[in-house]
Amino acid sequence: MGKGCVFCRIVAHEAPATIRYEDADVIAFDAEPAATPLHVLVVPRNHIRSVAELADTELAGRLVLVSSRIAADAGAKSFRVATNSGAPLQDVFH
Repeated sequence: MGKGCVFCRIVAHEAPATIRYEDADVIAFDAEPAATPLHVLVVPRNHIRSVAELADTELAGRLVLVSSRIAADAGAKSFRVATNSGAPLQDVFH
């Protein structure tokens, strides 16, 4: 767990979040504040500071598949999957 990382606290259920999905490797929760009606953060449970440091291609694929599943479950007719890596775009380095 990253010291002081809010996403790690959400993973541990120590910080409030509206969780939409979780399994052994991935957790997805509503962004606060949301930029769109369906703004969900899909992140690895393990502390990985940036997608640039994500070496596990299977996990990377699962993150995208979970994103797709959440959009389908929400009835979205279209959706966008985006990744922010590094400042100033990335706010939480999980």
